[in-house]
Amino acid sequence: MVLLMGTSPVLGAEAATATSPPRAGHPATSPVCGALDGMEIPASAMTLPTTGGRVTSAAVRTGVVSGETITYCQADADIRPVDPTAPAIKMRVALPYGWNGKALMFGGGGYNGTIPDLTANVPFGPTDQPAPLARRYVTFAGDSGHQQSPTAPPSLDGSFGVNDEALNNFAAGDALKKTHDASLFLVQHAYGANPTEVYFSGGSTGGREALVVAQRWPTAFDGVISAFPAWNNLSEMLYLGHLVQVLSRPGAFPGADQQKLLYDRVVQACDGLDGVKDDVVSNPGSCHFDPHTLRCPKGTGAGPNCLSDAQIEAVTAMSSPFRWPYRVASGETEYPGFPFLSGADMRTPFLGFGTTAPANPMPVTSGYGMQFWDQWVKYFLTRDPGHNSLTIDPRRPGKWLARISHLSTIQDRNDTDLGEFARAGGKLILLHGAADELVSPYSTTDYYQRVRATLGAGPTHSFLRYYVVPGANHANFGTPAFAAATDSLSALEHWVEKDEPPANEVVSDPVHDRTRPLCEYPGWPRYRAGDPDSASSFVCAR
Repeated sequence: MVLLMGTSPVLGAEAATATSPPRAGHPATSPVCGALDGMEIPASAMTLPTTGGRVTSAAVRTGVVSGETITYCQADADIRPVDPTAPAIKMRVALPYGWNGKALMFGGGGYNGTIPDLTANVPFGPTDQPAPLARRYVTFAGDSGHQQSPTAPPSLDGSFGVNDEALNNFAAGDALKKTHDASLFLVQHAYGANPTEVYFSGGSTGGREALVVAQRWPTAFDGVISAFPAWNNLSEMLYLGHLVQVLSRPGAFPGADQQKLLYDRVVQACDGLDGVKDDVVSNPGSCHFDPHTLRCPKGTGAGPNCLSDAQIEAVTAMSSPFRWPYRVASGETEYPGFPFLSGADMRTPFLGFGTTAPANPMPVTSGYGMQFWDQWVKYFLTRDPGHNSLTIDPRRPGKWLARISHLSTIQDRNDTDLGEFARAGGKLILLHGAADELVSPYSTTDYYQRVRATLGAGPTHSFLRYYVVPGANHANFGTPAFAAATDSLSALEHWVEKDEPPANEVVSDPVHDRTRPLCEYPGWPRYRAGDPDSASSFVCAR
């Protein structure tokens, strides 16, 4: 658990610089904090174009992280854009006293627009192990090059997309390298040394960002944790736009009762296929559920115990691949759909269907993905804030096809040749929940299989591990069937620093007080005998 208590008052100059500047060749373990305040970050410190940056504040803070009181220097900075009309990148670095010599960058979420919490844990992080800052990592992150409106729902403000530099900072990942370079500049000045290892961790948009840094800057990070990555972002946009078309049809939207009915019946049909009934469908591939078994008499008059024909069509569309009948420049041709008929957690409707059908204007009670599409249409595609997103049909985009194709080159980060990252010694841990309702686990499996096809099975296994966690949803949002928690950071450390690959990893569910083996894909946990709440009672089956 990560708690952040009230920060201490800014310490006097004597305390802020209690550690003398380090001698050459002798890195300090305590930061020279006061000297950072107001420091200019030259444009030459960054490998991508900027007009430099400046530390806007630097102060010593004390907080409780993972149950431990941690003292660190927090430095906030702005990285100035090249385009004077573009917003700055706002970034933050936490520089701990008792530094362990390493650094970790956090990725963002949704449309970003805020700086991630530097005291937080990695995605699906363990509740019984310290967060990175409590391990005395330098932690750093940025807002990806724009600031969210205070009136917008969290991570759902896409208005920055009207500016090309801001769009590239976010979608292509340019802000990641700029923030990385500026942060390491400050680390050097604070401690007199560069980190011995630099890691990256992120989920969802942050998971895409994790894959971006491995693809574009293969020597910048020693190890990467990518959880539920939205790597083919343009492709998912087209899929979401198709769902908006389907769910906005009269009578098509399944209400809360129908969503619960579907979830309960899927679990009832498939829960025991792994050898034990525990509300978790461990092998979704073996679960074949026909939504037509829930059809109302004559296919009309939906109620709490049945689905209408229109609703069956909607849930089938959500769990089916969407293919577009035209070419886009990224080369992507489809989005695989979601495993809603394979045990997905329908108890978190905000991320999936939502509680209200898509409409114009888009309701805040509609699904997260529907709102994401609405922002994309308004600010990325048409750049018209008044545009009705329901009028864009991804099957027939008409005059918008050229723009969609161009955006695919920015948003689909689909380079699966990670050979240079592997040759540089980089290691990648890839995680996804089998019941994710916002980024499809099928999509991550597709990415993993493409990497294997590009590099070969053996070379891929030398630097990449992919795990699908049964019952886990998107970022443990709401009440997942399995609230995943695993110590991927320690596993990554051992792999990078000691050449010890992950082995016999365990994932826990602290909400339900149980553990399962973390099975490398395509493995899944099958019950053998013994305590059904213990990982030792399961084997990884294929």
